[in-house]
Amino acid sequence: MKRKPSRSPATTDVRIRLLQNRDEARVFARMMARSEPWLTLRRSAADMFELLTDPLLEVYVALKGDLLAGVVVVNMQGAFTGYIRGLAVVPQWRNCKVGAQLLKFAEDRIFRDSPNVFLCVSGFNPRAQRFYRRLGYQRIGELRNYVIAGASEILMRKTIGPKIGFKPGRSERAGSQ
Repeated sequence: MKRKPSRSPATTDVRIRLLQNRDEARVFARMMARSEPWLTLRRSAADMFELLTDPLLEVYVALKGDLLAGVVVVNMQGAFTGYIRGLAVVPQWRNCKVGAQLLKFAEDRIFRDSPNVFLCVSGFNPRAQRFYRRLGYQRIGELRNYVIAGASEILMRKTIGPKIGFKPGRSERAGSQ
């Protein structure tokens, strides 16, 4: 993030790869801690760094050229296999489809092993709720006072079918249900 990028609608130059090191994690942790919803949720840069460096999670970064543009954190373990723990785009690259590309990348990764993608979006963040709805996510529940008092987290899901009958390793999507 050394130079200010020019905002271009072209998105073909976005490349997505695994987070490579703690320095990249620090850049994203600071950026996330200064952004919504993490400001309202009182998540510090240290909290975000801990998330981004958790060895049980998969962390992918988007690059525009050689510049860090966004990050997505995927949990492939536990009851909600295929849970997106976080998605963030560097301010200069917002509204340039970086977030949508990161989300599609995460979905493709998850749909290889699970028929469901889960995520939570803060109830006080209607813009993010619209983003996820537009990309095929459905609200399936509300967790009141889950992270902070007085705020809800909205549980959302995108699915290609039920768990019964799902065969891991499928390369194509069966379509959202």
